[in-house]
Amino acid sequence: MTESAFVTAAFGSYGLAAVAYLAFAVRLALGWRRSPRSMLLMAATLATALWAASGIAVVRWPLSPAWPAAIAFDSLRYAIWFAFLGSLLNGVRHPGNLAKSAPRIPWWAIALVAAGLVATLFLRDGEPFALTLDVEGRTTTFGVRLALAVVGLILVEQLIRRAHPKARWAIKPLCMGMGGVFGFDLFFYADAMLFGALDLDIWVARAIANALIIPFLAVATARNTGWTIEMHMSRGAVFHSTALLLSGVFLLAVAGAGYFVRYFGGDWGHALQIELSFAALLAAVLMISSGSFRSKLRVFVSKHFFSFRYDYRDVWLRFTRTLSVESSPQALQESVIQSLADLVESPGGALWLRNDGNDGFRPVARWNMAAVDAVEPSNGPLATFLERTGWVIDLGECASDPARYPGLGLPAWTSTVPSAWLVIPLLSATDLVGFVILSTPRALIEINWEVRDLLKTASRQAASYLRHVSAAEALLEARKFDAFNRMSAFVVHDLKNLVTQLSLMLRNAERHQNNPEFQRDMLATVQNVVEHMNKLVLQLRTGTTLVEKPHLVDLENVVRRVASAKTGNHATIPLELAPATCTLGHEERLEHVIGHLVQNAQDATAERGDVSVRLFRDGHMAVLEIADTGVGMSPEFVRDRLFKPFETTKAAGMGIGDYESSQYVTGIGGRITIDSTPDVGTRVRVVLPLADAAAAPGGALRVSA
Repeated sequence: MTESAFVTAAFGSYGLAAVAYLAFAVRLALGWRRSPRSMLLMAATLATALWAASGIAVVRWPLSPAWPAAIAFDSLRYAIWFAFLGSLLNGVRHPGNLAKSAPRIPWWAIALVAAGLVATLFLRDGEPFALTLDVEGRTTTFGVRLALAVVGLILVEQLIRRAHPKARWAIKPLCMGMGGVFGFDLFFYADAMLFGALDLDIWVARAIANALIIPFLAVATARNTGWTIEMHMSRGAVFHSTALLLSGVFLLAVAGAGYFVRYFGGDWGHALQIELSFAALLAAVLMISSGSFRSKLRVFVSKHFFSFRYDYRDVWLRFTRTLSVESSPQALQESVIQSLADLVESPGGALWLRNDGNDGFRPVARWNMAAVDAVEPSNGPLATFLERTGWVIDLGECASDPARYPGLGLPAWTSTVPSAWLVIPLLSATDLVGFVILSTPRALIEINWEVRDLLKTASRQAASYLRHVSAAEALLEARKFDAFNRMSAFVVHDLKNLVTQLSLMLRNAERHQNNPEFQRDMLATVQNVVEHMNKLVLQLRTGTTLVEKPHLVDLENVVRRVASAKTGNHATIPLELAPATCTLGHEERLEHVIGHLVQNAQDATAERGDVSVRLFRDGHMAVLEIADTGVGMSPEFVRDRLFKPFETTKAAGMGIGDYESSQYVTGIGGRITIDSTPDVGTRVRVVLPLADAAAAPGGALRVSA
């Protein structure tokens, strides 16, 4: 290695280590809680950062006291790491977590640290450090440092061996990281003793090796509550750190292979190196884009770095978000498959739901799976077992060991589903809504209690979503039928009025058939009936929404026409009408409403009774008052039944007119009030916004139907 290359590599290696350990120390300080172990961990991290910084100084000023300082900081960090591991070793002797015992630094750890410091102060590593490939040193110095590395490995081995099984998962990452550091130093000083000199290439790589253990320290710190340092290491961070570490190892392996090929490949060495680099690039792109590789890496991280397979907060948020995005039944069905498949790294699946006719479960959606045309009867063996037990069925396990699923007989069609792996029931309360079949996962996953519990809980949530959407769809259809039935009732009521007009005309036709005036009235009546029926037909085609837009209506003219038409059925109706009283609405509908209310008053009043109509203004409202001296109504009937559909006191009535009138008047911003007393009479008030008030901004007009 040339001098410039050595300087560049050393600066990068030790600079990266110094920055990494300093950042880790800052992160520890942000979650600081005072305790002996946390203080030792913080001190060890800072000492390692100082050692890395002294390595930079060695490269920058090789003939200065930087080299002894680097050796001193190296011994100091060894001392503190030994103290930290020794305190943990004392703690894990107690069954329970590490927080239950007060840390005591063992005397032998202090003795070993003192030996290391003595070796640092009194045993020189040869001449001052220089940028040469040979740095002479004394065998005794290398031997002491080799012994310290061996002691470090012994500490790690004893720590993991003596740890209580319940606490072992908490310190496993720490032991892996520190074992790597001590193992690297063992190799470094063993090589120095063998050849009598330090290998500068290994010396440069030593800093990078120490920096690579930071993710392990972070995971161990997040796991071990006994250190009382609050640190959360998300699975995403560990996943990306592991992926980065694997990428670095892969690139180092490719670089080593490339140099080997170049120097030992003869004339073809350079070309082979280029081809190897290109192949490595293709392999890296393939791994990055491979869903199977990512799945296997996630499974590896969850299995080896965390006590539980899932980060339940993240899983549940993602699962709920996936289900809640879609609102249509078809999109939701596919989302249910995808959300369940993501929990177990499955690449596809299919969904069976109960048919409306309750004749079985049919496939309704699939995701990354070939179409399957298979119906499972409601009383079939699979559906019966799923509804009875609610178990998640591992088809491979069921085939190899049927006794684990007593009473289950798999139907023949399950063998035709491509790569069928799991059958997940969708239960809402105790009812089986459907089930999902998932295909074989990208990475090997053990279906243990944790996976089964998560799938059961998630499937119940998915079933509730499916049932909710199905109920909403059924409610929408019911509302459509309700609107159609309501419209039909209005139409039938209007037809009844038209039939009444035609019947009255036919009864008088034979007696007045030679009367020209009657004939003219008859033609006008027939023409009016035809126009009304055409509008009713148009109303049936367009639905409940009114075809015409509201326009200015003179209520005085409408009331006079109604009174004139109703006079033939009863005595003359006294009128008291304010002129030019207008509102916005539909003239024919208002005439129909007023005519219905006048007709009700006449029907409720005996021949000697009175019916009167009054129209006046009250502020920005027009008030139409229809009074009679008829039988009246009880307060309970007015409150509970009057404006309800199909409620009437007439023998031949349908109970639609009052309800229709109230709906229309309310729709254009008005209201109907009733003041009635049994055997005394009734006063009906129709309050409508005046045309100027209704047209003003912010007025009360609300035209709808």
